[in-house]
Amino acid sequence: IMRERLLDQVQLITSLPREAAERVRTLANEAIVQGARPAELAKEIMRTGEVTESRAILIARTETSRTATELTRARAEHVGSPGYWWRTAGDSDLRESHRKMNGKFIAWNDAPTLDGMTGHAGQLPNCRCFCDVIVPED
Repeated sequence: IMRERLLDQVQLITSLPREAAERVRTLANEAIVQGARPAELAKEIMRTGEVTESRAILIARTETSRTATELTRARAEHVGSPGYWWRTAGDSDLRESHRKMNGKFIAWNDAPTLDGMTGHAGQLPNCRCFCDVIVPED
């Protein structure tokens, strides 16, 4: 399920050729499994020679976070979770649109649109928000 959802996300990486974007998706999946940091993924993205360092870092952070959110979602839906509470990093770098989402319930099947982009907590560019998953009681 997670892999299927992430295939759609590759199309959002518009600053890289399709083949490089596919490689980034694969590397992001591997990074989550291995516990690698976004900085390590950024180095691999830079090897494509197609993007600046700052763009590679943005892509690495976003794809690592997006992959983690999809893994969280797949696990949560597997146990019957209806959704999550949107939580923010709560610091001075927080976007206003994300600050307004803090503490709101979000259903897994109804991702919000913020600043013209649709996605769950942690799936938007440079988003450091996270899903506080609601787990159903037995």
